[in-house]
Amino acid sequence: MLTVERSQSRVGSADERPHAIVIGSGFGGLAAAVRLGARGYRVSVLEKLEAPGGRAFVHRQDGFTFDAGPTVITAPFLFEELWALAGRRLADDVDLRPVAPFYRIVFDDGERFEYSGDAAAMRAEVQRIAPDDVAGYERFLAASEAIFRVGFEELGDKPFDSWTDMVRVAPDLLRLEGYRTVWSLACKHVRDPRLRVVLTFQSLLVGGNPFATTSVYCLIAFLERRWGIHFPMGGTGSLVNGLVGLIEGQGGSVRCSAGVAQITVEAGRATGVRLENGEALAADVVVSNADSAWTYRHLLAPEHRKRWTDKRIERARYSMSLFVWYFGTRRRYEEVAHHTILLGPRYRELLGDVFDRKVLAEDFSLYLHRPTATDPSLAPPGCDAFYVLSPVPHLESGTDWASVGESYRRAIESRLEEKLLPGLRNEIVSSRLLTPQDFQDRLSSFRGAAFSLEPVLTQSAWFRPHNRSEEVDRLYLVGAGTHPGAGLPGVLSSARVLDTVVPHADLIARARS
Repeated sequence: MLTVERSQSRVGSADERPHAIVIGSGFGGLAAAVRLGARGYRVSVLEKLEAPGGRAFVHRQDGFTFDAGPTVITAPFLFEELWALAGRRLADDVDLRPVAPFYRIVFDDGERFEYSGDAAAMRAEVQRIAPDDVAGYERFLAASEAIFRVGFEELGDKPFDSWTDMVRVAPDLLRLEGYRTVWSLACKHVRDPRLRVVLTFQSLLVGGNPFATTSVYCLIAFLERRWGIHFPMGGTGSLVNGLVGLIEGQGGSVRCSAGVAQITVEAGRATGVRLENGEALAADVVVSNADSAWTYRHLLAPEHRKRWTDKRIERARYSMSLFVWYFGTRRRYEEVAHHTILLGPRYRELLGDVFDRKVLAEDFSLYLHRPTATDPSLAPPGCDAFYVLSPVPHLESGTDWASVGESYRRAIESRLEEKLLPGLRNEIVSSRLLTPQDFQDRLSSFRGAAFSLEPVLTQSAWFRPHNRSEEVDRLYLVGAGTHPGAGLPGVLSSARVLDTVVPHADLIARARS
């Protein structure tokens, strides 16, 4: 992976194009950089870590490749659009492969559900576990499509700068029952408790509790059906590297080990940044792909904030965090799917512990990622690469992860060994952990929340930190903590919003001449 600044502008220091600084090289930041480059800016991406990717960082150890973050690639057209903006084709640089089934869901009693994009196969699975709910499942999917048409296609890349924007969409939200929760909408259509879980766990993939998250996120079901789920050969890092290549090809640069300490402001306008090493960099516009709460709490001085004050940031609701264990085995587990959801004995109660009571429970539900099911090159011959994540409370729980991390890992190991990976503890040859403390300390995520602000209705759209900062002129936000929210389609769409709210570079150039 990249460890230093990759390139300078193609026209060197004489490049007079307006300068855009992007803080952070997660998918939202890289997508923003490509879009700004296509609109005439010279772009500098500044990354705190030693290599690009942000939460999509790549760990390589013991011959294994571990994608640190996103592993479920949906809506690939959003990536294709970025490549087209840079005059290239995604297929020329990245080999995306469809994954089937989308997920294998394993219930606590051993029952399995193969969740796929095949309409007939899904009806058959529903018929098998909940024969009385087939018609209700079809109604749920129709509701998901209706929400998708409005929530994703019409509003996903539109800025919500004014409260009147919320008023405008209120009738649609009411018609689509956006006031319901994800769980409530599923319960309206199906009765089987297992099928209700099947139709609601996806909101956890964007940091939302299905018992509190607005039913707008039910659009995920149709989004997955519409475009499928994919995996890039070489791992998610191949998409990161491809985007870095696009930025360089536009004459921009990606500079790693360059943590930002402060966004500089003069006369109410963002003027650049000051790095942690004291270096000052000037810019015509600044885009933050850092966590939105972190951006306002730590990068923008209090005197420049009227809406996102320290008090408001502290009072907001944040998503759960994650405990992630990356491990490699000396053997392959051929019977294990690419994506497995391993459910525990509790669902509502466990999520209550995670989101509301903020206590670390003894039981857990797990997401197991086995990328070598699709790309064996991510592990040495005859081996498998895995990561398993467990939703856990963010740091308000007071959990001392330095003390309990290893015992929690062992408990997960035992669960996996019992349910999916026989003999696991004797097969492990590589291991590393990511805890909520790492989300805060390494990834600059406020309170260690893995998905920034919790996606409840009162923290969505206009109620979320805006893509065009409400505090400072020429400061913009992308990523999970702004509109439309977390997940790859969300953060890529947040960069799309910039096409509407950031002035074209020609306008900036004329204004300063």
